[in-house]
Amino acid sequence: MNTSLTNGARLFAAGLRALLVLTVVTGIVYPLVVTGIAQGLFPGRANGSEVTADGGKVVGSSLIGQAYNLPLRDGQETPQPDLKWFQGRPQNGLGTNSVNTRYDLILSGATNRSADDTELLGWVKGAKAAVVKDNSVPGHPVRPEDVPADAVTSSGSGLDPDISPQYADLQVRRVAEKNGLPAGRVQRLVDEHTSSRTLGFIGEPRVNVLELNIALRDLVAPAAGR
Repeated sequence: MNTSLTNGARLFAAGLRALLVLTVVTGIVYPLVVTGIAQGLFPGRANGSEVTADGGKVVGSSLIGQAYNLPLRDGQETPQPDLKWFQGRPQNGLGTNSVNTRYDLILSGATNRSADDTELLGWVKGAKAAVVKDNSVPGHPVRPEDVPADAVTSSGSGLDPDISPQYADLQVRRVAEKNGLPAGRVQRLVDEHTSSRTLGFIGEPRVNVLELNIALRDLVAPAAGR
């Protein structure tokens, strides 16, 4: 009996020591080391890839999309896009349908519908019609066949911060007209903010909408002050 109690106590003490050691190593030491390395080598990424403006004020993350909408009017449930800004991909569910994240970090995900789903096809057609209508300006109509896929489909998370150069180019004349800017100057802004494939072969060329709109605002401000 005494031997059994002694062995049990010894095993319990050994297990407790192992628990304490592993708690310190994996719960304190390892996180501190990893955090220190990340802060030392990749501080921007370690802190969420923050984007700053207005003298260092954090205005968002380069990894998460944002909505650029007009304020809700009385009785309105779905905000309308503010067309003076470049718009990102549909915010999951194609704007007013399905999950509809509105870039809320608490809620993300795809529509989980097949490519031949009749309701999904209807949403895509409606989104395409809206893109054509919103971006057609006098003398420069947008044709349905010019609308790229990312303009009418959400990403897998619904939080994609980037759009294709084709979608950004399609919005240039509308943005220029709404802000009273030459279309050529806005086009150069898009070109300056177009990133190529990572390492030359990973992914596709892309434009970060937040960074582009910050540059657009900086371009508009001096023109508005004249």
